Amino acid sequence: MKSMAWIAAGLFVVSAPAAAVEKFALKSADIAPNSKIAEKHVFKGFGCEGGNVSPVLEWNGAPAGTKSFAVTVYDPDAPTGSGWWHWVVFNIPATATKLEQGAGDAGGTKLPAGAMQSRTDFGGPGYGGPCPPKGPSLKKPHRYIFTVFALKVDKLDLDSDASGALVGYMLNANSLGRASFTGLYGR
Repeated sequence: MKSMAWIAAGLFVVSAPAAAVEKFALKSADIAPNSKIAEKHVFKGFGCEGGNVSPVLEWNGAPAGTKSFAVTVYDPDAPTGSGWWHWVVFNIPATATKLEQGAGDAGGTKLPAGAMQSRTDFGGPGYGGPCPPKGPSLKKPHRYIFTVFALKVDKLDLDSDASGALVGYMLNANSLGRASFTGLYGR
């Protein structure tokens, strides 16, 4: 009789559902996925008159073993042949789960300690909001892909002059996972 009880207990343990693993996710209280980006976050310059304030970004469910994070904003629709890097931030501590609104100012004063911004396609570090060209053939809004990378290294050995492409290479080489959402903007 005792052996039957042990068998039943063993079957219960085997059949019990495993604890749910939280999916790595990125969200913003400022930008809903696949919706228009507000003027507050649009670039000021190149004919655009936005506020150029980086949106709040929050993430959760990072993969086990994450040692740091990086955040990028990329426009694959820019008429350059290679897209456009709007924001590149790396060496964000593994304890961080959020970048506050305005964290992308050129000085990086609102970034977590140790985080570094590098050169965007606007020519310097810091957030540069959407500002696609206008014209009759460019009526379709551009896509702005906000991505957080979970990295297997404490830091990337890069400086503030590193290009978006170089940082992207290092992110892909050291990524444990990524989470993204897309915002839209057109003129």
